Amino acid sequence: MTTLTEMLKDRIAFDGPISVADYMAECLMNPKHGYYTQQAVFGRSGDFVTAPEISQMFGEMIGLALGSAWQAQGCPPDAIIVELGPGKGTLMQDLCRISPTISGFEQLPVHMVESAPKLRSIQAEAIPGVIHHNDVSTLPKKSIFLIANEFFDALPIRQFCRTALAWEEFLIGEVAGDLKFGRAAPQLFDFLTHRFQDTKAGDIIEYCPALPPIMAAISERITAYGGAAIIIDYGDWRSKGDTLQAIGDHKMVSPLTAPGMTDITAHVDFEAIFNGAAPATVSRLTTQGIFLERLGITQRAQALAQKLTGDALNTHIEAHRRLTHPDEMGNLFKVLGVAANAALFPPGLEL
Repeated sequence: MTTLTEMLKDRIAFDGPISVADYMAECLMNPKHGYYTQQAVFGRSGDFVTAPEISQMFGEMIGLALGSAWQAQGCPPDAIIVELGPGKGTLMQDLCRISPTISGFEQLPVHMVESAPKLRSIQAEAIPGVIHHNDVSTLPKKSIFLIANEFFDALPIRQFCRTALAWEEFLIGEVAGDLKFGRAAPQLFDFLTHRFQDTKAGDIIEYCPALPPIMAAISERITAYGGAAIIIDYGDWRSKGDTLQAIGDHKMVSPLTAPGMTDITAHVDFEAIFNGAAPATVSRLTTQGIFLERLGITQRAQALAQKLTGDALNTHIEAHRRLTHPDEMGNLFKVLGVAANAALFPPGLEL
């Protein structure tokens, strides 16, 4: 039993059952016992491997896409490069490596949105001079060229089950000494009214409270000052079903297992991102594989392969497949672009 388990039980005993969102927030970001604040979670020694750790090609493609978008918008000199949820800084390292090929792009300052002190320290070593923010609201009001890779899936969600005329929210309480899921009494929620149109009794949906204000801040800067955003994550167009999941010791476990010691995520509702980005223009939802192929990842892979042999070459070939193949990350992960208008989308994306 973890220390955070006892803390959660004490909180529930005092305040009553808590929402899934409150539970996720504590498990992931509790200052002393949260998963992201204490664990070495990224890379092959952690519980999961993100695209940047699979191959340098991923960050290079993102760098070329954002750099090209910056050029298409007239190379604004006061623009900034932004990453949300930067992990160990691997993606940004690869982006910065390729950025000198786009004259002037490498001189733009890098800003990262990261609230975990331990990860901030790792990122500062990886990207000297990086400017950190706790959330997007403090980003400068300037032209931003932003990447959010596997950021939204870790934002806390609330879960609801529909009844005939209302919604029962899933809560987490204590039963016989163990944390258990339960449901609150049925009630109506204004932000779920539109979901009566596409659901029936018994259907489960998820709602991310933090998503709308984050997208509003991004949209505000892009529409007012220019720039573009690339958002990559796993999920679908509209939330439906229970997608809450946890990974510990490289395997799937119950989200209620060992709070603070497992990574808890949920599939991203891309329709909510689309709606939250108004009045900016949002691209068509594109699979990661198609997006990367449009950017030229296969040509880049072939160029890198010429210098490799043996196990290194086999690893390189497998990395390309894992990033792009439909049976791997190619179809599971989706991409949305955000810009002031469709003509300003990063390459690889379309209206």
